[in-house]
Amino acid sequence: MLFDDVLLARKSVRVFKPDPVPLALITEILEIAIRSPSGTNIQPWKVHVVTGETRDRLVAEVLAHRETGPEDNHAEFPRSAKRKEPYITRMRTLGKQMYGILGIPKGDQAANWRQWGRNYEFFDAPVGLIFTLDKDLDSMSFLDVGIFMQSIMLAAKSRGLDTCAQGAWNNFHTVTRRILNVPDDQYIIVGMSMGYADPDHPVNDMISEREPLSEIATFHGFDQ
Repeated sequence: MLFDDVLLARKSVRVFKPDPVPLALITEILEIAIRSPSGTNIQPWKVHVVTGETRDRLVAEVLAHRETGPEDNHAEFPRSAKRKEPYITRMRTLGKQMYGILGIPKGDQAANWRQWGRNYEFFDAPVGLIFTLDKDLDSMSFLDVGIFMQSIMLAAKSRGLDTCAQGAWNNFHTVTRRILNVPDDQYIIVGMSMGYADPDHPVNDMISEREPLSEIATFHGFDQ
């Protein structure tokens, strides 16, 4: 695939087929992605890749844990939940579109809770990735991890796989830390589902909206 085609084809998939992904293919994707740039080349990213029994145990224990009303239902690192316009509208537009496809009515808290729990099932993807970061690094390293993740998502797409980045995995971090033996000096910052998209599920046909370039870019010093 041409790069532009890969970028345009990539989207967040929320229902995967159970088909296993070969270790060799995952390794190939990660080997490409580690060529991602990072500030002063510190390469701060770390990733735990789970499948099989370890994945299933992680899913089961996190889902059970979240039903107990735990105190770790938040990110370990500073993360502001404050939002303003136009970000609120963009977020709600996506939610309305997705939940409409899924048939979840507004205000149905039980259905919302179940759908949120799908994050912790990796949306049925056979492979999950959990990204961690040394706690003594500054916020610029979070950007580096984001670049690394984008490289993974594009490399995966070019090889016929789909992904979904999942901020939900920075919640319930005590369970994830215990099962994956994540050192205490690392933040659990985000997760990702990886596998083969279920082409028959309508939620995977959803294309999220993008703002026009005129709302994003300001050009300086160019001749008209």
